[in-house]
Amino acid sequence: MLQNLPYTALRTFEAVARLRGFGRAAEELGVTQSSVSQQVKVVEEWIGRSLLTRGQRKTTPTAEGQQLADAVASGLGQIADLCNELRRKGRSETSIVISVPPGLAVNWLFARLIKFDLSHGETPVSISTDPLRRGFVSGQADCAILYGFGDYPGLHVERLLSEKIYPVCSPKLLEQDPPLNSLADLSQHTLLVDNIVDIGGNPPTWSFWAEQTGQTTPEPARTRKFGQANMVVQAAIQGLGVALGREPLVNEALADGSLMRPFEGEAMSQFSYWFVCPQAALKAPHLRRFRDWLFEEADLTQRAS
Repeated sequence: MLQNLPYTALRTFEAVARLRGFGRAAEELGVTQSSVSQQVKVVEEWIGRSLLTRGQRKTTPTAEGQQLADAVASGLGQIADLCNELRRKGRSETSIVISVPPGLAVNWLFARLIKFDLSHGETPVSISTDPLRRGFVSGQADCAILYGFGDYPGLHVERLLSEKIYPVCSPKLLEQDPPLNSLADLSQHTLLVDNIVDIGGNPPTWSFWAEQTGQTTPEPARTRKFGQANMVVQAAIQGLGVALGREPLVNEALADGSLMRPFEGEAMSQFSYWFVCPQAALKAPHLRRFRDWLFEEADLTQRAS
């Protein structure tokens, strides 16, 4: 019976159920949305019933669909744990590959990683900045920092960093005309926006910040969109406009004075950064040391903010 299981289709179905959408599953798996739809159809025809409730903006599994998705996640997770354990036994080095969103890697992790290297030179760490997590999903990374809600079935998951949001800009923008003394002044300035991948919930956008702080943002003179959060931070530092700062991505720039907060009002994002790895991975002492160091750095960051 095992040889007849549609493994690829089941894995695809699990991604759709977990991510609540065909598009998000396609992004994670690195395939087209049409391919995802075809694979889900294979599973439903193979089972003999509908397993998903398809909505305009969100797809949710039925009760039976959720049972199947959980079983697939658990089964594949156990297989991944065993494969990773066998890979570790087959190599003598204690190197680590961590998958990290580009914004967090550039604006938070890179500078701190030097400290880990100085203290633990026997454990070289490489960073993969695959924003779609294909490297981690395919087993090419030992652990990951993922951005979202923390719903990663079958994996070891811990909240590493919460996210706080508020407007930021370059000091030189405050010294120039037009003025930037209040929220209403945004009507004369450029808003800098990063395109956050749709993973559900309410992403940390300008409209979310305004709603959470009880304010109304005016129509800006201009909006510039960027594909990555680190590009938004750099554009703000260069004085190209006003950005919605996302801790911990702007902590260093605020500390060294290259960014400032033009006016008050901060909100807690619904999203966080999560430390994720296979369930058995932390049995390896070198990965456990790296995990502990990461959380020490995260604690220092959040206490300083």
